[in-house]
Amino acid sequence: MNKGELIDKIANKACLKKADASAALDATLDAIKDALKEGEKVTLVGFCTFATSYRAAKKGVNPSTGKQIQIKDKVTVKFKPGKVLSETVNTDKLKKQLKPKK
Repeated sequence: MNKGELIDKIANKACLKKADASAALDATLDAIKDALKEGEKVTLVGFCTFATSYRAAKKGVNPSTGKQIQIKDKVTVKFKPGKVLSETVNTDKLKKQLKPKK
């Protein structure tokens, strides 16, 4: 699903115009980004938690050349699914669909 398809679903479920659904989604994403930018944790109870984490600089290997490279330190975003989301996707249908075939 892409952003346009998500906006369509939001508009249909919430009985909104697409423009209003788009504005609501953009405002939600902006609020999450702004909170993360300030180092805050964003928790949507039952759905997920977004948090920032510091990743130290480290040495790595360029897979195409095999040469060692220095990977810079950075701040990254962590996503942790909530209990309700985890239980929602933990279905036999998805297990069968995603299970590696031998």
